[in-house]
Amino acid sequence: MENWIAAVILGVIEGVTEFLPVSSTGHLIIAEQILPRHPDIFNDVFNVVIQSAAVLAVLFIFKDRVKQLFFQWRDPEVRSFFLKLFVAFFLTGVGGLVLKKMHFRLPESAIPVAWATLIGGILFIAVERWLKNREMDQEVTWAIAVLVGLSQLVAAVLPGTSRSGITILIALAMGLARPVAAEFSFLLGVPTLMAAGALQIFSALKEPNGAAQSWNLIVIASVASLITSFIVVKWLLRFIQHHTFESFGWYRIALGIAILLMVFK
Repeated sequence: MENWIAAVILGVIEGVTEFLPVSSTGHLIIAEQILPRHPDIFNDVFNVVIQSAAVLAVLFIFKDRVKQLFFQWRDPEVRSFFLKLFVAFFLTGVGGLVLKKMHFRLPESAIPVAWATLIGGILFIAVERWLKNREMDQEVTWAIAVLVGLSQLVAAVLPGTSRSGITILIALAMGLARPVAAEFSFLLGVPTLMAAGALQIFSALKEPNGAAQSWNLIVIASVASLITSFIVVKWLLRFIQHHTFESFGWYRIALGIAILLMVFK
């Protein structure tokens, strides 16, 4: 298989799974088992950059909200929402720096990813059934902002948890309505993942072979990720207007089991 075809496939997978609460890491693990191994695309720089490209779709989809945050910040409600996003991002950033100082390393085995994916699915089903017929809040509280910010660290140290999955799950458990929970999670993902992507690119360029990265393949995959993510997020926002996240819970359980079967086959 040509490298550029594999790059497009991985970009599409990232675009589909980054904002759906189903673990993009879990899907990339399966893809890496199926696709021929290409060192130019199966590396941390590639994965983080295409992840950053996926979040750019949020800026286009929530363009009106983004304009509000930049140009109507004197409005008390807009300012409050912006500050909550900032605090959530700040907590994630500080926690990330602490982990970096501690020289934290992600687990290399797929087993923790599988379990995180599976357990996350069970929690989604449990939370959605607990919330059945309850009236949901339409405003992000400070408690939700803080917990969502901290929950991103859980996703950072436990791949397979899903950043969007854990943040939406926490917001739902706190009683936030699904569309509002998704919006806050997605907007928070923009500075979080863009910062991670910028840091990864900067670190790669500092390495002696940094220029040797296949940036053309990274660009191809990033474009595929951006376009796919735009389509998926638009669909998801319509879907949750009338549906719960329970179906994603069942999907995560199946995915987690599939990864475990691949590991222990």
